[in-house]
Amino acid sequence: MALTLPPLKSTRETPLALADIYAARQRLFHSSMATGVERTALVPSPALSRRFDAEILLKLETRQPTGAFKLRGASNLLAAVAEQAAGEAFERLQRGVTTASTGNHGRALAYAAMRRGLRAVICLSEQVPANKVRAIEALGELGGATGGSVEVRRVGRSQDEAFHEVNRLVEEEGMLAVPPFDDPLIAAGQGTIGLELMEDCPQLDQVLIGLSGGGLLGGIGAALKAISPETQVHGISLTEGAAMWHSLQAGTPVEVEEVASLADSLGGGIGLGNHTTLPLVRRVMDEHHQVSERAIARAMLMLLEEEKLLVEGAAVVGLAALEASRLGETDPALAESIRGQRVALIISGNGVSLETFDQARALLADAQQ
Repeated sequence: MALTLPPLKSTRETPLALADIYAARQRLFHSSMATGVERTALVPSPALSRRFDAEILLKLETRQPTGAFKLRGASNLLAAVAEQAAGEAFERLQRGVTTASTGNHGRALAYAAMRRGLRAVICLSEQVPANKVRAIEALGELGGATGGSVEVRRVGRSQDEAFHEVNRLVEEEGMLAVPPFDDPLIAAGQGTIGLELMEDCPQLDQVLIGLSGGGLLGGIGAALKAISPETQVHGISLTEGAAMWHSLQAGTPVEVEEVASLADSLGGGIGLGNHTTLPLVRRVMDEHHQVSERAIARAMLMLLEEEKLLVEGAAVVGLAALEASRLGETDPALAESIRGQRVALIISGNGVSLETFDQARALLADAQQ
């Protein structure tokens, strides 16, 4: 059943074409400057395939050097600005790059900046787990070899508050802001996953993608709809703090209070000035589902047991949605719709701490009492 959403209240949109995604792939994999981005594997899961009576395929973005898909978008934007060799953005790039992040984008930008010998200032709210902060800080140790540097700044209780510091760095120090999702170059970089899905499984029927800021779903969806329009694109959000979903329903970007979650990297707003990912997601997403914390915890343990993959909550929201549907906790139509079909799950984000995993175990134990 197709989504019924109100028209957007603003007609401003930054389009994303298939040619943009192919250009991103050229920068990531075939340019003179090695980005470190990996073409990740799409692997079958016999155990999950039996469980859901479908061919379940796992796109393992956890195998990126920074553990998540975010490296694609960040590296593409830096490469695109660098190849201009002139102009305001290029001059800002030389002064350094900055962003606000829930963790994975910050780590990706720090890594990409290090490879180019650039200064990076990553602004994180207090919501970002300590293990993700440490992972970003550790990248600064590469600076001695490349000439780059990494600084982490903890700012405020939300990603929007962290962005205030980003804006200050842009205005006062002339740095280049690299948004986590709302930019066509970021979305194009993430869209290279869609090209790989089509090459590895041309007859792909459905794909389930975590939905937060929309760069991942928008980029992948743009590639899939251009190459294989019949492939169904499902977006998976949290039950609370789903800024993109509420914005789609409102027809305009809205602010949503951030809440703590096992899938912390799916938190945060989409930006009140969003002009890339909101219209893009609206155009390419066929279905939307929301998952509870309990469903996320169960999927984290399931993926560890069945595939020996220790991942963060955001990596398993597609699996969480399928299992909740199979058990009748949510609409059973999703689980029924995939039977006998080829279904890809985007597995991205290995930045989970043992403390967070213990929280997932405890949440399930409490629910079973």
